[in-house]
Amino acid sequence: MDLDVIEQIGGWDGFRVTGVERRDGQPSQIWIRLEPIEGGPYRCGQCGQPTQRVHEQVVREIRDLPLLDAQTYLEVTVLRVWCERCGGPKRMAIDWLDEHQRITRRLVKAITDLTRFMPVEHVARHYGVHWHTVKRLDKDALRAQLEPQDFSAVRVIGIDEFALHKGHRYATVVVDLTTRRVLWVGPGRGRADVRPFFELLGPQCQQIQAAVMDMNAGYELEVRRHCRQAAIVFDLFHVIAKYGREVIDRVRVDRANELRAERAHRQLVKGARWLLLKNRNSLQAGEDVALEELLAANRELFVVYVLRDALRDLWHYRHSGYAARAWRSWYRKALRSGIAPLRRFAQKLRPYLPGILAHCQHPFGTNLVEGINNRIKVIKRMAYGFRDQQYFFLKIRAAFPGLAR
Repeated sequence: MDLDVIEQIGGWDGFRVTGVERRDGQPSQIWIRLEPIEGGPYRCGQCGQPTQRVHEQVVREIRDLPLLDAQTYLEVTVLRVWCERCGGPKRMAIDWLDEHQRITRRLVKAITDLTRFMPVEHVARHYGVHWHTVKRLDKDALRAQLEPQDFSAVRVIGIDEFALHKGHRYATVVVDLTTRRVLWVGPGRGRADVRPFFELLGPQCQQIQAAVMDMNAGYELEVRRHCRQAAIVFDLFHVIAKYGREVIDRVRVDRANELRAERAHRQLVKGARWLLLKNRNSLQAGEDVALEELLAANRELFVVYVLRDALRDLWHYRHSGYAARAWRSWYRKALRSGIAPLRRFAQKLRPYLPGILAHCQHPFGTNLVEGINNRIKVIKRMAYGFRDQQYFFLKIRAAFPGLAR
């Protein structure tokens, strides 16, 4: 192959091609020898000062993007030049190769671009490099892309947890609900675990207007400590999910236990869990009829099901006075129902009323955060899990850069 053609294709500025070969036993590899253009002038790799004084030279092996069908290796003669400004020998500036790097800049970019869509192991196999190298390059690129952060426009945040591993290991994610940007990810879900985010926010804590969350006491206490002016907004999704577990599920199980003598009816109630927990607009064909029959035959299930929909309506109000009136009506009905799980839930929910009514002024929910949590599962699954937690958290933040204002 013509050396001039390879030189033009390669684009190794400041160097000329002096040889190309395929070595015995490695038909899938091509080796290209590069020499600095004679006479220079060369530039200091530290300050950029031009110089023609050469201190010494070394030959380095560098990986580059594949040329045609072959993995491409460069044997590069790298000069150490004498720089008067820096006062000593420095490596010559090479525009297409970072100092101390054994992979060209364009191969680094190709690798880090591909890691957005493929697991690290697959990218490593595609380019014939070690997976540790791929991970290191991607991690460095993510750090450069994501740091430092700008929190100046953050006003409303959402805080939620997600499972890291099986065995009840969790992490916390904080999202700017206005721009849909992941601001921070950290291990744990307790009060002390989320504190580093507010320490990172610093004085800008005072600009936070609202924090949306589930009824996690640790999150609430930490927000109140650092963002005293911020409204605490409890999310509909988590309250209704808690109602389903503590009220509807409990009543269903109790009712099924009471029907031991009526086996057919008991099996109907016992197997109706998902039917009762579904939203009405999510019912499949035929399920609406089965639900009506079930509720018609069981007074307690009917009451807790209807009051669940009434509780959900509290999040539709935009005037706190009307919402408070609706709450008082719901609360009285819950206490008068005579259904113990429902009464307990209503009494436990009452102290959280200010955070429910705050939704009228700040109509945000963590449904966006829940969507992010689902995407996090995909990121984790695509990578077959992450052994490097910091790298995993960087991948999450990079996947949600937010919307441009």
